[in-house]
Amino acid sequence: MEPRPWHASYDEGVSPTVDYDERPLHVILAETAAARPNDPAVVFMNARLTWSEVKRDVDCLATALVGMGVEPGSAVAIQLPNLPQTVIAYYAALAVGARVVLTNPLYTLRELEHQWSDAECEVAIVTDFLWDQMVRPNRDKLFPTKWIVASIPEYLRPPLNWLAPFKLKRQDPPRYAKVVSEPGVYRFRELVRRTAPSPPNVDVAWDDVAVLQYTGGTTGASKGAMLTHANLSVNVQQMGVWFTGMAGDREVVLAALPMFHVFGMTVCMNWSARAGALMVLAPNPRDIQMLAKSIERHRVTIFPGVPAMFNAMNSLPGIDAMDVHCVKVCFSGSAPIADDVVRRFEKLTGATVIEGFGMSETAPVTHCNPLHGVRKLGSVGIPVPDTDAKIVDVDDDSKEMPQGQEGQLLVAGPQVMKGYWKQPEASACALKGGWMHTGDLAVIDADGYFRIVGRMKDMINCSGLKVFPDEVDEVLMSHEKILEAATIGVPDPSRGETVKSFIVLHPGETLTADEVEAYTRENLAAYKIPREVEFLDELPKSAVLKVLRRELRDRELAKRETR
Repeated sequence: MEPRPWHASYDEGVSPTVDYDERPLHVILAETAAARPNDPAVVFMNARLTWSEVKRDVDCLATALVGMGVEPGSAVAIQLPNLPQTVIAYYAALAVGARVVLTNPLYTLRELEHQWSDAECEVAIVTDFLWDQMVRPNRDKLFPTKWIVASIPEYLRPPLNWLAPFKLKRQDPPRYAKVVSEPGVYRFRELVRRTAPSPPNVDVAWDDVAVLQYTGGTTGASKGAMLTHANLSVNVQQMGVWFTGMAGDREVVLAALPMFHVFGMTVCMNWSARAGALMVLAPNPRDIQMLAKSIERHRVTIFPGVPAMFNAMNSLPGIDAMDVHCVKVCFSGSAPIADDVVRRFEKLTGATVIEGFGMSETAPVTHCNPLHGVRKLGSVGIPVPDTDAKIVDVDDDSKEMPQGQEGQLLVAGPQVMKGYWKQPEASACALKGGWMHTGDLAVIDADGYFRIVGRMKDMINCSGLKVFPDEVDEVLMSHEKILEAATIGVPDPSRGETVKSFIVLHPGETLTADEVEAYTRENLAAYKIPREVEFLDELPKSAVLKVLRRELRDRELAKRETR
């Protein structure tokens, strides 16, 4: 790779290019299990599995999948929160050459119908309560013909495996349901236990599709990014090189990011499997109290998260009395993180928060701040090895923008997807000229550090002047009374669009719109100041706690149409 300005900022020992081992992820898992058979691999409540136990159950399930007719090129859907079964199902499907389709458990029936039929899923692995509440009553509308039903308590040890069903059934909605035996329906743990571990030796090609990672899906039709075995394995190896000095098998990773999301899949699960790190599974990333307890109890050293997690933990009642100083490194992604949130979390834990960038289409990591070198707050860092990036004009991608001027971020590298499943036109557009067009607006500085300033679709045009919502939100969240903020553009008869901010205050605090305007006037140019302010109890968020600006826009549009 040709020299780039950012190569000078790489940590000592990190090369601009990597000599990759062409080993698929399931092979890497097998090697870890062989090298560290008795080391702990997965912790979930009082369940604890070693790497050899994980590999045994992977082999049993892989054998069972083949018995159901799954073969190379088949699609297997996995609709589970972070459970031991999620890890086992993922690697079992990869081992038999299937395409894995990781599905959000919060999806509606409409979204399931689209995703599973588009991917042509033959087998679906779901939780018992989702099976009971949504899937079974509508199974004739859904593409899969065979179903494996997992239960939260089935990997727990006594007495929790006896007590958990009673507690889970009392939740609203219930998180446990009995599964009635019927043709084509199998209980996960029972199936694994009764199947001998004798999977076939499947020849998986380096360029075969391993995962269909669907983008979006809450509005419109989501697209399946085709991530190959090479994309996934390469990205894990890039991370292994980047995380210099990490102790591998002595690290404990808080796996709270949902594994159906590409960030959680790669950083929490795949990297842990390669490094032999212990995964502490947390099925609900919104339960900040439980996350803090997990850090304290299991002595977590690595915490991959999103800004909302770090912000919520900063404000958690009683957090100052908890021992969370075991955390060494936090990796933040999915959305920009405010400087004040970083400083408060680092003071609370003693950890270092490293911000990075990635997307579903890039497996996902393309940028990261150095682990030991210069970290620039507000920056997503520099491209990882073998990754190129540039900023181009939003209207002309052949025109590269100079340092300091915003434009669309384009990336290229071996972790970039093969294309979108069954969508050649969308693939050609996204990968035009061999560059992944991210749709993100960014700037690059003289050292090659990149800063994301917004999404092209989120940019607000006020009388021809550009306003980036992330910048407004960062200023708002620096106010001591503001917990969260989300800014959108709303129609304005004279300016085209004007700025509106939705604000969540810290508990017990009060603030007026006039006070918000006065504060922003001290920190923003006049055209960027929110002309409208609305206070909310909470912001709408995705399953990975990413603020859903589109939902705020939809609400606002509906409100204005009724006036």
